[in-house]
Amino acid sequence: MQKMLGYMRKAIHEFDLIKNGDRIAVGVSGGKDSLVLLKGLVLLRRFIGIDYEVVALTLDPGFNDEWSDFTPIQNLCDELGVEYYVERSPVWKIVFDIRKETHPCSLCAKMRRGALHDLAKEHGCNKIALGHNFDDVVETFVMNLFIEGRIGCFAPKSYLSRKDLYMIRPLVLAPEREVKKAAVKNELPVIKSKCPADGNTVRERTKQWLRDRERADNGFSLRLFGAMRRAGIDGWGYPEKRTSHKGRP
Repeated sequence: MQKMLGYMRKAIHEFDLIKNGDRIAVGVSGGKDSLVLLKGLVLLRRFIGIDYEVVALTLDPGFNDEWSDFTPIQNLCDELGVEYYVERSPVWKIVFDIRKETHPCSLCAKMRRGALHDLAKEHGCNKIALGHNFDDVVETFVMNLFIEGRIGCFAPKSYLSRKDLYMIRPLVLAPEREVKKAAVKNELPVIKSKCPADGNTVRERTKQWLRDRERADNGFSLRLFGAMRRAGIDGWGYPEKRTSHKGRP
């Protein structure tokens, strides 16, 4: 996890993600990103010099009218000394059986986020940490550009005024391949998503397009990310450089 902790520590400092006294709810889906994020935040507390708490939250949407078994994650949280709460919400039934959405992903994501925000507030958290990695950042930027015709991306840190919560993404500097390595090396209990759209989405097609571009033009994704940071889009700008003015009036 050492390499992963380096990526996380850099993101936390560059984007001012965590402060003393924070109680952070980690949104744990069961995927590799959220599990690496959870363990990383717990380990970072030992040496990062910031006093904060970590709570793990899972929102089970009941895909295919079935509740998932999160016992392996409960065991991990017990091992890490982290409080763990699971909220079972009939998101699947509402989206597919009641609303009968033909394009369900947007509504499903919106409902899951809302329920997660409520759960975080219920357990006294002031921040929610999500496991978006570097690849997710570039993919979102590309999707917004080519599908929605706009320049933008989710922010590394954003304030949800209606809930009085901050949403933070400490993994945004970590490449997906490194996250995968960390999950395997640490034998984290990854739980396969039951979502019927998993692996067959616009994001997955964008991911493949970026892989193809990277093979043809090495460094393509890094240059896109660099352009985002230099432009300061949606909070992605570089920290202000503090220069010494010794000898000046």
